[in-house]
Amino acid sequence: MSQTNTFKALLVEEQDDKTFTKSIVQRSVSDLPDNDLLIQVHYSSLNYKDAMSASGNKRISQHFPHTPGIDAAGIVISDKSGTFSAGQHVLVFGYDLGMNTPGGLGQMISIPAAWAVACPETLTLKEAMTYGTGGLTAALCIQKLEKMGAKPSDGPVAVTGATGGVGSISIALLKQLGYEVVAFSGKPEQSDKLKELGASEVLHRDVILEVKDLPIGKTKWAHGIDTLGGDYLTGLLKQLKAGGGVASVGLASSPEIAMNVIPFITRGVSLLGVDSVYIPLEDKKHIWQRVATDMKLPNLDSYQQEISLLETPEYLERFFKGQVVGRYVVNVQDA
Repeated sequence: MSQTNTFKALLVEEQDDKTFTKSIVQRSVSDLPDNDLLIQVHYSSLNYKDAMSASGNKRISQHFPHTPGIDAAGIVISDKSGTFSAGQHVLVFGYDLGMNTPGGLGQMISIPAAWAVACPETLTLKEAMTYGTGGLTAALCIQKLEKMGAKPSDGPVAVTGATGGVGSISIALLKQLGYEVVAFSGKPEQSDKLKELGASEVLHRDVILEVKDLPIGKTKWAHGIDTLGGDYLTGLLKQLKAGGGVASVGLASSPEIAMNVIPFITRGVSLLGVDSVYIPLEDKKHIWQRVATDMKLPNLDSYQQEISLLETPEYLERFFKGQVVGRYVVNVQDA
């Protein structure tokens, strides 16, 4: 694969008045950090963390100008470490990509070789980004529940933030693995779509809050995957069946939880944290292999909307307007 010296990228810049602008600009390979692995990015995807970085959130990205994009799927141009060969298809998600290292919303990235994994042969680059960090996080949640001992015969699994990237893929994967799913969303108009994904029942997310002022509630769900945090997470925990667990992966509502220990000591429930950023590389390879085999969804195109790099500024704004539905896959070369 031949190397080009210039490429296009989304660039977020801080202005004199402390506001931030987003634009597609021409960049030089020499602008990238001097790392071992140089990749031509073909596809990326949009995540809430990308939206925060693109808005100038300095808890995510401290240095600007900056190119967000915590996901990347592309083709190796060169690798000084000798880990990968030129022309090899690779996937990158997690670590510092798109946070303070120029990310996948640029047509070229330069990263440490230890951040990348080979793309499984049964996945195309676009299919891999249909999963992306959101889908991989969903798979990791299910795997964490499985390690705890969860199985389909336990009963329904509650999924919050059901229309988002993690929630929507969680529903589809759980359904494929034989679980019954109850989806919770603040978008009732998306109920039919959630049932198409595999939810047997769709409820308004505020149903979970009915036990907010109670020490514990009636048992309703065997397990849960929570992307909201705050009172929604505590509500799920208070209504789990004995021995159940909730995989916690989000804070869209709040990073804080306030509850008593009664559900933990009277029902033996578990709160399971799931990290998709700094997990060991071997664990990342393993979960990609599962996504490419028993967790590979049929008709993957139906779970995503493809957009161009030029459209990313507009679509990143949707994360703050409650307008995100499913996965957005970015054709980075379409600029």
